[in-house]
Amino acid sequence: MRNPLEVRYIHQQPDWPNLTWNDAELAPALVSVRHRQGHLLGHMKGLGFRFRSEAALQSLTSEIIKSSAIEGTRFDPAAVRSSIARRLGIEPADSAATDRNVEGAVDMMLDATRNHAAPLTADRLLGWQSSLFPGGRSGLHRVLIGQWRTPDMDPMQVVSGPLGRDRVRPKNVHFEAPTADRVPGEVDRFLNWFEQPDGNDPVLRAGLAHFRFITIHPFQDGNGRVSRAIAELALARADESALRFYSMSAQIEAEKKQYYDALERSQKGPTDVTRWLAWFLGCLDRALQRAEGLAAGIIQKAATWDWINHIMETSLSERQRLVINTLLDGTDPDLSTSRYAKLADCSLDTALRDIKALIDAGILASGAAGGRSTKYRLKPPPSS
Repeated sequence: MRNPLEVRYIHQQPDWPNLTWNDAELAPALVSVRHRQGHLLGHMKGLGFRFRSEAALQSLTSEIIKSSAIEGTRFDPAAVRSSIARRLGIEPADSAATDRNVEGAVDMMLDATRNHAAPLTADRLLGWQSSLFPGGRSGLHRVLIGQWRTPDMDPMQVVSGPLGRDRVRPKNVHFEAPTADRVPGEVDRFLNWFEQPDGNDPVLRAGLAHFRFITIHPFQDGNGRVSRAIAELALARADESALRFYSMSAQIEAEKKQYYDALERSQKGPTDVTRWLAWFLGCLDRALQRAEGLAAGIIQKAATWDWINHIMETSLSERQRLVINTLLDGTDPDLSTSRYAKLADCSLDTALRDIKALIDAGILASGAAGGRSTKYRLKPPPSS
């Protein structure tokens, strides 16, 4: 009887893992991505350390939250942001309590990005996966950590829909990974390839690395998040920067169905992965477009602060800086005396004096309403 899984998946092809693709078909998308990367990184280099760090904080927070969300794990955004801010030496506006799962996910992503030049090794990968499950559990289920998956876990399948009592319905099996006895050799080959330059564009290598590792599926759990961390490491090498200013996982999470469809289509059949790389480049291009919008806000904020500091020099109080930052970062541009007092933790009289000083300097403008109903807004810099 013929084995129904024979040469069904890409890793069963005789030429695996020698992947191929159509350079001409991918060239326009690669040029677009490289152009956007250069444009974004150029803008970021023009900012001071504080604003570059703020942009990186936003992107890393999004990357960790969304990469986990793809797999169904939800983190408190404030806790993730607080943990990253502490590691980057940025004082968070409000310190949120974190837990071991958040800290572990932050550990992995910061090691992948800040230490992107360090060799990727099996020990490093095992450490990343362990950090995702600090208690050795995923929810109520035990997870094998710090080890490759074992033969008793075969077949390792990606499935969807309800499972039968004693078997998985074949139509629900989207992918079946290499058997556990192949994993150590597959990982060794992957790591040797990853650390050996081959003349291909580093962005293409990021897409290939993501695909190869998630196809090997070497862990019982955590394969997706580790695969995306590997892609982030490769993209950091492509950018030649430890600071991340865009989040691939945020865009993947927004296109999750297309992501899984692109993987499944390319994991079945021959070793030509042009369709996967085309999707990866398109997704990355859209992630960069999203980042350009966030960068524009940070650039505007930096310009506003340059203007304010020029006007006020060193006469701004910490209270005034805190409130101005809150207005620049928030979605509510209106400021009242009572809101100022609450934000700055001061009396109404002190708030009114601070506001008057900012109005006299031309930084705040008052609305038409008078008395206690008066609202104030930041004026835009003259050049805006």
